[in-house]
Amino acid sequence: MTPKLAAELIGTFWLVLGGCGSAVLAAAFPEVGIGLTGVSLAFGLTVVTGAYALGPISGGHFNPAVSFGLWAGGRFPAAQLLPYVFAQVVGAVIAAGVLYVIASGKAGFDLSAGFASNGYGEHSPGKYGLGAAAVTEVVMTFMFLIVILGATHKRAPVGFAGLAIGLCLTLIHLVSIPVTNTSVNPARSTGPALFVGGWAIEQLWLFWVAPIAGAIAAGGVSRTLFDSAEGPAVTGK
Repeated sequence: MTPKLAAELIGTFWLVLGGCGSAVLAAAFPEVGIGLTGVSLAFGLTVVTGAYALGPISGGHFNPAVSFGLWAGGRFPAAQLLPYVFAQVVGAVIAAGVLYVIASGKAGFDLSAGFASNGYGEHSPGKYGLGAAAVTEVVMTFMFLIVILGATHKRAPVGFAGLAIGLCLTLIHLVSIPVTNTSVNPARSTGPALFVGGWAIEQLWLFWVAPIAGAIAAGGVSRTLFDSAEGPAVTGK
C-alpha cells in the first residue's frame, strides 16, 4: 500500500497546487491574468498529467469522492478507502501550505480574499445559495464519476482515460466556478479551508457531503449502465 498512498498524496498535492495555485496566483494577475477559463484548464491539466504519471501506481484517484465512487461502482476495495482518503487530504493540506508560503511572499496578500476556498451564499463567487451549491456539487460530481467509470471500463478504448477525465474536470470548472468555486473534491476543499478558517471551515461540510453523495450515486448507476449490458451494439449489424 505504501507506493499507492504515496502516489495519491503526490497526485492530490499536484492537483491542489496546480489548480488552486492558478486561481490564487494567476487568475487575476494584472493585465495578463488567466481568468476562469485558465483556472478551469489548470485543474484539468493537473488531472491529465497526474493520471498518466501516477495512475499506474495507485489508479490516480486524487479525490475522496472518486475513491468512494469507484468503491460504489465495484471497482475499489472498501478496505483501502480510508487510507486513500487520508493520503489525499494530507497531500491537499501540504499543497495549500506550499501555496500559502508562495502567495504570502507578495505584499498585500490577504487570506480573507478566499484563498481558492469553496463556499456558498456570501462566499460563493456569484453569491449562489446553499441549495444551488448543493445541487451543483452533487450533479457535477455525479457526471465526473460517470465519465471516470466509463472511460476506465474494460470496454473503453485503452490509453485515453486520463485525457477524457481531465477534459471532464475542465468542463466542470467552466460551468461551476461561479457557483461554488468548484469543489467536486473534498480534499481540494479541505486544504485551503484549513488556512482560511472561519467561514471556510463552517461551510466545508457541504463540500464533503455533496461530492461523495454524487459519486456514490454515479457508482450505483454505472453498475447498471456498464456492467449489466452485454456490450455496445455494432453499427449496421
